[in-house]
Amino acid sequence: MSNRYVVVLAAGQGTRMKSKLYKVLHPVCGKPMVQHVIENVQGIQAEQVITVVGFGAEKVQEVLSESSQFVIQKEQLGTAHAVMQAKELLKDRDGTTLVICGDTPLIKRETLEAMVSQHEKEESHATVLTAKAEEPTGYGRIIRNDKGQLERIVEQKDATEEEKQVKEINAGTYCFDNRSLFSALDKVTNDNAQGEYYLPDVLEIMKKEGKIVSAFMTDDFSETLGVNDRVALSKAEKIMRKRINETHMKNGVTIIDPDQTYIDCGVEIGPDTIIYPGTVIKGSTVIQSDCVIGPNTEIVDSFIGEKTTVRQSVVTESKVGRNVQVGPYAHIRPKSDIDDEVRIGNFVEIKKTTFGKGSKASHLSYIGDAEVGKNVNIGCGTITVNYDGTNKYKTVIEDEAFIGCNSNLIAPVTVGKDSYIAAGSTITNDVPKQALSIARARQVNKENYSQKFKKKK
Repeated sequence: MSNRYVVVLAAGQGTRMKSKLYKVLHPVCGKPMVQHVIENVQGIQAEQVITVVGFGAEKVQEVLSESSQFVIQKEQLGTAHAVMQAKELLKDRDGTTLVICGDTPLIKRETLEAMVSQHEKEESHATVLTAKAEEPTGYGRIIRNDKGQLERIVEQKDATEEEKQVKEINAGTYCFDNRSLFSALDKVTNDNAQGEYYLPDVLEIMKKEGKIVSAFMTDDFSETLGVNDRVALSKAEKIMRKRINETHMKNGVTIIDPDQTYIDCGVEIGPDTIIYPGTVIKGSTVIQSDCVIGPNTEIVDSFIGEKTTVRQSVVTESKVGRNVQVGPYAHIRPKSDIDDEVRIGNFVEIKKTTFGKGSKASHLSYIGDAEVGKNVNIGCGTITVNYDGTNKYKTVIEDEAFIGCNSNLIAPVTVGKDSYIAAGSTITNDVPKQALSIARARQVNKENYSQKFKKKK
């Protein structure tokens, strides 16, 4: 295998996106599209990856800092001009250079590996990736001779009416013999409708010099999709989401309605887990086996232990243990750690809290900045009052404690082991273990009050 290099073209402004966010940084299934490209090209085992940046250079460099070198294209004068910016880094190298656009997140690693392998096996000087398109408008057309060999590539704006009817399109990804590439780039002109330096012109130059130029066709047109506007972004998201969902299903996950289930590319899900419609699973989430997730549930950057159910709820940046019941309509906010066999019921909000094994908060409670022990029962309407308007304070509820309904625990406060809080209490001082704490006004009954009140009224 010869030395291999990659040039990623990511300098365009992307004005059709109509966004403050630089085009190649728009996410597809939770990851910037250019990052998908960088990860996919790693399959060819390149010695060097160079990304050509322009608009938004600093932000792109920040995202790809650990996986690419960078060169800057100060003026966007076409794809050939963009590749020329890598000349000082690559011009004297022997080997194969893959050139790929940073807005093509759907090209598969396997396709790139096969393309590069064919290019090297046939000892081509250039190979272009092609596909058949039912609607080829906007793409460069692949023009073949009567023997079926690649003759030239014609850009849409330069194509004749006859050439525009051709269905085979240029996917914008190329393999080159590196030395031949930079030799030909010096000869490219901008004599075309756009006044730009087109990379496909390199192929014509090589052909005139008698060098081997070939094509590699992918059977999957969707791989070639270039994302230039929000419509294409939506299409890319849908295609990739289908791939992700099908991969999970093949690995033993039941997804009731894949069209209504949204799973990011970095998510891990164990077998025999069931995902119901309306579920959104994002980031680096890990869901173990035999879980039930959804419907209408969002899980972000969280761990869900096996045999756990999360229904119609939100879990963010938290850990949930085994055999836990969450929801419906629960909200587990960041930095929460829910132990095994816990019950977090409807309209319960947990924030930055450790929740011990076997404990329960079945409904209508806010537990924030707290440490809850094992086998604690938290009654309906309980609030850990953690904020005084300036600072946050911690509440500690030790093992086996019982918190009655409508209790306010004014932090900082500790409720001792095996103690009881009477319903309706506002606790401002620590409660000793095994104690009963009552902190509420004494009940007063006024006889015949309603009759007197009605007469007065």
